[in-house]
Amino acid sequence: MTESQNTNPVAVVIGAGDATGGAIARRFAREGYATVVTRRRREALDSLVETIAAEGGQAHGFGCDARDENAMAELFRNVEEQIGAIEVVIFNIGANVRFSITETTERVYRKVWEMAALAGFLTGREAAKVMLPRHRGTIIFTGATASLRGSSGFSAFSGAKFALRALAQSMARELGPKGIHVAHPIIDGAIDTDFIRENFPEMYARKEQGGILNPEHIAEQYWQIHCQPRDTWTHELDLRPWMETF
Repeated sequence: MTESQNTNPVAVVIGAGDATGGAIARRFAREGYATVVTRRRREALDSLVETIAAEGGQAHGFGCDARDENAMAELFRNVEEQIGAIEVVIFNIGANVRFSITETTERVYRKVWEMAALAGFLTGREAAKVMLPRHRGTIIFTGATASLRGSSGFSAFSGAKFALRALAQSMARELGPKGIHVAHPIIDGAIDTDFIRENFPEMYARKEQGGILNPEHIAEQYWQIHCQPRDTWTHELDLRPWMETF
């Protein structure tokens, strides 16, 4: 451990957007975790880092393309050397697109797979490398409705999310006996975001009835997953509004 490191545990959020990812980072920061947040563009993290600091927490923003093997290896190496021991890793990159099957190009399909599946694999692998020697840690992959069923127009997204779910299952079976908790929460419903408000106003109107997911409430569930004792570990958890069909 270098002199520049702190003694706080470290939580890494890959894909710390303005909604769920940011809420998760803020939740762990409130518990004293040094939070590492990533997006492809470092400047997109400025507001989140400033918010966490204003709330009394500690945050470090990194620009990183999670699809790049070398970049991900370097990210984890830098965090371990410069910030501290990683105890929690959350993979939260979104890749939701909708095209008919005949309009889904090879480029679209490949890009969605890279974002939701390949990046998840690279995140999980690098997390396992640093956690295994310590025999502890939590790795959480954010799932979606598409992780369970392929809907019309979501061939690329569903294929990628199915792959991520399989990765999480495989890692849980391999790493659980070695002290590492791997979980795959499924977010089954619309989340309170600017995108939903602007593009699906009829869906956003459900907010006052508790009909869309609050990012802060999602973040609380992630924190609770991390706190679970090993005799009652959750692997898969459905999170959906009470009025969402399933």
